Amino acid sequence: MDWYSSIFELIDLRSFSNLWYWIALAVTWSSASHWVLGVPFDMVHRARKAGGQAEEDLEAIAWINVRRILYIARVSGLWLLGLGSFLLTVLAMLGFFYRVEFAQAVFLIAFPMSLVGLLNISTARLIESEGASGELLRKRLTRCRLYTQMIGMVSIFVTSLWGMYVNQTVGVLG
Repeated sequence: MDWYSSIFELIDLRSFSNLWYWIALAVTWSSASHWVLGVPFDMVHRARKAGGQAEEDLEAIAWINVRRILYIARVSGLWLLGLGSFLLTVLAMLGFFYRVEFAQAVFLIAFPMSLVGLLNISTARLIESEGASGELLRKRLTRCRLYTQMIGMVSIFVTSLWGMYVNQTVGVLG
């Protein structure tokens, strides 16, 4: 047995039948909905309940991340958009035109996460333009989290349907 086949036995590229893929999908969406604009969402709850120092901490970390996200978007946003679009197109072509299952699996995580990235930039711009603080800031972060969770639910549903379809057809064809 050569090293090439040993490596590919260890790393199963049939993603939709691999437990690790589904664990990675769950962790990805769990993390995305917990970290809203880089702010852990428990800080929003704590600021809502306790106020005072917790509110100040939330505003400080939120504004640091808003400025950081907007700086990146303004300085290299066009390049990141072009590179991201190129990579998503490559994954989509490899996955759905050439039937590379690993590319399909990565695309089904990366595409919705790119939508979450655009949502974060949009929310950061809204927070900056409103000068949001206090209740308005918590409202914006909560709404961003809700939309992220909605994107995640649709993504997990579509991914699971596609994964079942691929597993059924591979089982029949393979």
